[in-house]
Amino acid sequence: MFVLGVTGVSWIYILNDPDLLPLVAQRVFSGMFSYPLLAVPFFVLAGELMNAAGIIHRIVNLSNLLVGKLPGSLAQVNIVSSIFFAGISGSAVADTAAIGSLLIPAMEKSGYDLDFSAAITAASSVIGPIIPPSIIMVIYAYSAGVSVGGLFAAGFMPGILIGIGLMAVSYIISVKRNYGTKLPRISKSYISNTIKESIIALIMPLLILGGILSGVFTATEASAIAVGYAFFVGVFVLKTLKLANLPRLLLKTSLTTSIVLLIIGTASILSWVIASEGIPKLLTQFLMNISENPYIIIFMLNIFLLIVGMFMDTSAAIIIMAPIFAPFATNLGFHPLHFGIIMVTNLVIGLATPPVGLCIFVASDITKLSIEDISKAIYPFIIVEIVVLFIITYFPSIPMLIPKLLGYY
Repeated sequence: MFVLGVTGVSWIYILNDPDLLPLVAQRVFSGMFSYPLLAVPFFVLAGELMNAAGIIHRIVNLSNLLVGKLPGSLAQVNIVSSIFFAGISGSAVADTAAIGSLLIPAMEKSGYDLDFSAAITAASSVIGPIIPPSIIMVIYAYSAGVSVGGLFAAGFMPGILIGIGLMAVSYIISVKRNYGTKLPRISKSYISNTIKESIIALIMPLLILGGILSGVFTATEASAIAVGYAFFVGVFVLKTLKLANLPRLLLKTSLTTSIVLLIIGTASILSWVIASEGIPKLLTQFLMNISENPYIIIFMLNIFLLIVGMFMDTSAAIIIMAPIFAPFATNLGFHPLHFGIIMVTNLVIGLATPPVGLCIFVASDITKLSIEDISKAIYPFIIVEIVVLFIITYFPSIPMLIPKLLGYY
């Protein structure tokens, strides 16, 4: 965040226009002062409450029932758990920390290579910001002026496709390396209890998305309802969330939210400088001079955004890049929601991509492996995610299926 702010202010000094300096604080404040962004702290808090209530254990148990008999069972459970947890946390880093802390030790104990366990955890965690609710999508919708509900709807199919692709690669690797766990015989009572407990966890994403997509409430209102539901379930239904834990959870939510909003605020300075210098127009002219074919241009944009995601924070990249590329893509004939999910998917893949993928760093902290070791193991999964990215890019009917059914397209 400091690099973004310093870069923007330094450019003002280069322009030798000190009259613009008083506007810096105004741009930082205006960048954060937005009603849709109120959803960020609420979604963060809802995820913290559900995690503290032990919901992740119930999700893992449900995933185990569904895919626990496949080769590489714990790897498959890891991926399916990420798909379910995506509907609660909306954060890739939170997914890596929660699921990794639980499943990576179990995978190592069952004979899985530690680098493989860390890699599949980090790679599957990027599903978190793609399947709604998603903090990143809220920020994109705010930056590009598109419907949050529509963008949420567009995230379902890409997230599921990535999950299926990762499961296929895990299956192949598990068969080759003879990964697998002999699961004990599961009783009917265990199945019944697991389904009942998991339903409690899965009601929250259904409540959020059902309310938003049906138009009953906005995304911001849905985030507040999610907090209320998470608190009620944790304290009164499951009784696993203690009131004594609330100050710690509120503090953690405040720290996470402050980081996100400061990144948005400082990125808005650089975004303002870029716009005022006419860089968007120069960039679009540059791309049009290379080719006028929209499919070639979107290919170049994908490559560029993948590289940006490898080095820049996702929130900052969206604040800076969305106002530039979203109108340009619309002029090329891409639906705003379609390009939105393309851009979000591009950037979140960077969360699991070396050299600065945050999910890799979290997995490294859990396993005590080096970043290099995890990076070598994660590339097969990153390739699958990039393949899915190009599928949803060139076959828009796939990501736009649900938005079309719900009337957003």
